[in-house]
Amino acid sequence: MSLAPEGGAPRQDFSAFAARVAEFCRDLQQRICAAFEAFEPSARFTERPWSKPAGHRLQGGGESRLLRGTVFEKVGVNVSHVWGEFAPAFRAQIAGAEESGGRFIACGISLVAHMVNPYVPTVHMNLRFLATSRAWFGGGSDLTPTFEFAEDTADFHRALERACERYRPGAYREYKEWCDRYFYLPHRREPRGVGGIFFDELASGDPKADFTFVQEVGAAFLEVYPRLVERRRQMPYDEAARDRLLLKRGRYVEFNLVYDRGTKFGFATDADPDAYLMSLPPIARW
Repeated sequence: MSLAPEGGAPRQDFSAFAARVAEFCRDLQQRICAAFEAFEPSARFTERPWSKPAGHRLQGGGESRLLRGTVFEKVGVNVSHVWGEFAPAFRAQIAGAEESGGRFIACGISLVAHMVNPYVPTVHMNLRFLATSRAWFGGGSDLTPTFEFAEDTADFHRALERACERYRPGAYREYKEWCDRYFYLPHRREPRGVGGIFFDELASGDPKADFTFVQEVGAAFLEVYPRLVERRRQMPYDEAARDRLLLKRGRYVEFNLVYDRGTKFGFATDADPDAYLMSLPPIARW
């Protein structure tokens, strides 16, 4: 699978594969939103489709879904399916972009949930497919509790481990260690949370197997995170606990604005700002 090297249209086989990935992302978005809405007495996701105008260097679009409720203080679940051309200054940062003349296709799903109750952990998940002159998957999921519970951390990692080991023996350890390295704030000398898995430029030579793995990661997230929400959402808390949550969110903001690849990708492609900045919490403190 590749893009035409002279800036022409993508090959048909690649376009069809990307469409399948985008369809999976839209279906997963629907299932996650339904699971999250089940916790809310009345709040529901608002849907905001977006697209780029004809003639823009980025084409395609996506749908951002946002919910603000009594359990989820702010949660965004976004999907996108875009194609176009990277700005020349950004091409050297993306594998294969120079060889494709800057042309690319990308699709994916991304979510971040910030919770009202300080004892319910913040969570992030991203699954994406990107092609320049090469094609690959990336993504993962990680947990950021303000107050860590060993039971929650173990359950979260166990679900992701099962998905990884069905894909390839040793994959969990590799992607867990990658996550620990990636979700780290060097200027604070501290991890963002308790980790999870992270992978990028995943191209084993078997796109079907790689896609199945990505689907398994999505299923693992949908299986485990609602259980953690149910376990912690009714725990009593005080203002001191909320203050600690808001300080933790400040660290989250620092990471996402300074280091996060997805945020940088959004800026570089001139995608929808409200979509790629949806990870920021509604309230934070330093």
